[in-house]
Amino acid sequence: MCVHGSPARFTFGAVLAGYYWASAMTKLEGVFSPTIGAYYQILPSVTEAADYDPEAISIFFTPIVLLGSWAEFILPALLLIGLFTRGAALAMIGFIFVQSLTDIWGHGVDAATIGAWFDRGADSLILDQRLLWVFVLSVLLVKGAGRLSLDSWLEMDRKR
Repeated sequence: MCVHGSPARFTFGAVLAGYYWASAMTKLEGVFSPTIGAYYQILPSVTEAADYDPEAISIFFTPIVLLGSWAEFILPALLLIGLFTRGAALAMIGFIFVQSLTDIWGHGVDAATIGAWFDRGADSLILDQRLLWVFVLSVLLVKGAGRLSLDSWLEMDRKR
């Protein structure tokens, strides 16, 4: 049996692409205009220290917020169409890691939200759910996008 990335891409699209796009929509007023919510979601302590005033936040934080917001649009799109799939999957795994650390230390989520593995409960938002997300992305990292992808089409085009 040949396992390939198409089912993993379908799973990512069905479960996570919309989640990330909806999150990104809350972060941008324009391509180069992050919302105060973007600053708070990505850099909570910086935003709190500035009393939620975007003008009081150093301009040096803007590229961080923009890159994080753009990643929520671009990386899922790349995975859905199967373009640069392995790199996009690796970047999404890194994104999920940073997202989780920000939730734990930046937003100070409670222990129930963090959860614990092997606790017979499959509903913690961070350890349980995000492990499953990373597993799906790991399949794409190892196996690639599958036959129904731009990666596959470009590879076939190169062989001609």
